[in-house]
Amino acid sequence: MKELTIKELYQNLEETMAKELLLSKTYPWEVLPFIHDAILQVGSTLSKEEYDQVEEDIWIAKSAKVAKTASIHGPAIIGKNAEIRHCAFIRGNAFVGEGAVVGNSTELKNVILFNKVQVPHYNYVGDSILGYCSHMGAGSITSNVKSDKTLVVIKAGEERIETGIKKVGAMLGDYVEVGCGSVLNPGTVIGAHTNIYPLSMTRGYIPANSIYKKQGEVAVKSE
Repeated sequence: MKELTIKELYQNLEETMAKELLLSKTYPWEVLPFIHDAILQVGSTLSKEEYDQVEEDIWIAKSAKVAKTASIHGPAIIGKNAEIRHCAFIRGNAFVGEGAVVGNSTELKNVILFNKVQVPHYNYVGDSILGYCSHMGAGSITSNVKSDKTLVVIKAGEERIETGIKKVGAMLGDYVEVGCGSVLNPGTVIGAHTNIYPLSMTRGYIPANSIYKKQGEVAVKSE
């Protein structure tokens, strides 16, 4: 399904250090098993004038602001002018883009955050890709494992795509806004420029340029 492809969801591939990895696949969830190796490859090419290699597999831009209480496990790259706030927990396999905000008590694991992504307050983001300028409101989280522990299937209308992967969180297109307290169920794919109401529970594919109010009630944005 065309709407679920990397090309459709992410129009700003120049806004991530994971560009080459994303270009190598068709669907965004296909890159999840390769984030670890991609970080090591990109990290080895970063300018020593712009980035400090603080551990063997962790690179942090000199212009980034990292709270002393933050915990960062590699491999990870923290981009220029990013902000890692109090008690943020980066568990590894994380591309954190330029100007991104990882907030207080937010946890990341196996993710790509494009430039200017904001996950600023009590968020969990795992096995997910967040497009350019996307934002998750306070307390909103990605759920990345099904309760029965079976492999995640992406559902879009009558179409079902087998991922072959046990852990798949959410794929957010560019400029997606997720309201406070929302839960994005495993395999959620949200098209670019879509807004999710607060306290929502989402699953499957939500089209671009939409307003998601609740399951079965999705409005098209007026121009």
